[in-house]
Amino acid sequence: MFFMLSISLAYLATGNSQPTFDVGKFGAAGDGETNDSPAFLKAWEAVCGASGKTTLQIPANKIFLLYPLQFVGPCKSSFIHIQVMGKLLAPSANARRNSTSVDCWLCFERVDGLLIDGPGQIDGNGETWWTKVPIHERPTSIIRLIILQALHFHGCNDLRLSGLTHLNSQKNHIGLHNCHGVSISNLHIIAPSDSPNTDGIDVSLSTQILISNTFIGTGSDDCIAVKGGTSNVNITRVTCGPGHGISIGSLGEDGANQIVDQVHVTGCTFNGSDNGARIKTTPGGTGFARDVSFEGITLIASGNPIVIDQHYCNGRDHHCQDQEKAVAISGVTFSGFQGTSADVEAINLDCSKQGCRGITINNVNISSSVGHDVRAVCKNAHGTTVSTVPVVSCLLS
Repeated sequence: MFFMLSISLAYLATGNSQPTFDVGKFGAAGDGETNDSPAFLKAWEAVCGASGKTTLQIPANKIFLLYPLQFVGPCKSSFIHIQVMGKLLAPSANARRNSTSVDCWLCFERVDGLLIDGPGQIDGNGETWWTKVPIHERPTSIIRLIILQALHFHGCNDLRLSGLTHLNSQKNHIGLHNCHGVSISNLHIIAPSDSPNTDGIDVSLSTQILISNTFIGTGSDDCIAVKGGTSNVNITRVTCGPGHGISIGSLGEDGANQIVDQVHVTGCTFNGSDNGARIKTTPGGTGFARDVSFEGITLIASGNPIVIDQHYCNGRDHHCQDQEKAVAISGVTFSGFQGTSADVEAINLDCSKQGCRGITINNVNISSSVGHDVRAVCKNAHGTTVSTVPVVSCLLS
């Protein structure tokens, strides 16, 4: 009876009869100290169970401390709007709770027609984990509390994210898995340059993805990583740095069969990033990466501006040996790169013994940001090059 009364008080009828629910009406304190997770779950139950277009409001000028939460559908409504005006804050490394098996902080599963927009903040509070609790010193009870992704979507179709600022995830900031029809725009994703494994956006087993007009400076990992089972991805007007660039992969780890198809990166900027446009695969895997393009790219003291690395073994040898099997790479274009490289090797095509096919590099002009000559390095790469500096001697001109 009390819960039903709470829903009635939290329900606000708008001019177009669109139900709106304020988390404060469900008991969320927003003081940055009270655990507001139970209130958010009550609010979600109301929103997910309501008919028509619904809105969940997270008020401005408040900080909502949230422990790992799972927002599970399917919902009755075909369109849910989560309006984040305030700050969502993850617990610090010193927080103590019962152990949990979840691997994400804010987890959405099987929620279609979801819009999450700002101008609020999603703060993973990662600095307390990076500096105070080194991985090798974390006791077992704490390891189970590591939040691998701050904001994770599984099986969410027709998803839109816009306007938010994402800060200091413990690890990955945003993860998309088995999602179809996703638009991400006008985000700021920020972590310090020395933060560990704080990917900006990871995409796997997903299709029809658009990422645009977004700033991603995520420290020592990929700004965007497009992983296995993903196709039809368009990334446009993204600024990356600090970070490890925009990457396809890694693919084929532990002998996996993985495919990536039709990924197009256009009009992006790499500013002080450790890598630029990168494809990385592990020997022994199978599958393919094909129909990939990086076009109209601006480089500002970027490390490794153009990289195909088929000898990638993250966490093990960083240059592992060829095996009998390899992920096939074909139909890859690097076009319209302009700017400066922080490394001598501005172009590195390190393909497996099976070779990379159909590589095209054209209208590329990369110089050194530190006054040295730059060069291209090739191994088992096949394709063509036009108007490219440095000269890529292994490709036909």
